[in-house]
Amino acid sequence: MEQDHLAESLNDLLTNVSTMIRGELQETNNVLELVEKMNTRVAEEYKGFGDVASGLTIFVEQLKCKSGSFDEYVQQIDTIEQQVTEFEAVISMLDKYVSLLESKVQSAYQIPPP
Repeated sequence: MEQDHLAESLNDLLTNVSTMIRGELQETNNVLELVEKMNTRVAEEYKGFGDVASGLTIFVEQLKCKSGSFDEYVQQIDTIEQQVTEFEAVISMLDKYVSLLESKVQSAYQIPPP
């Protein structure tokens, strides 16, 4: 009778340990399934980013080609800007010369300055 009780207790112990291990394995299996689903989702998301990056690369190349055609105009604008700067310097010198002539004329005719 004691052996039956001991065998029954041992059987219960092994059944409970087996149930516990089965539960832990199921939990691990659930976590692995979740990780697999997450990896699949991330892979899909990054695939979309790859497509966007490819599109952007093509777009940038097209912009480079288009911007190359503007180089001639940019050089012309730079030339005009340089000419305007030189013209402003000449105007400034002429303005000073006119002021000097005006002073001399006023001095010669003794006209009081305005």
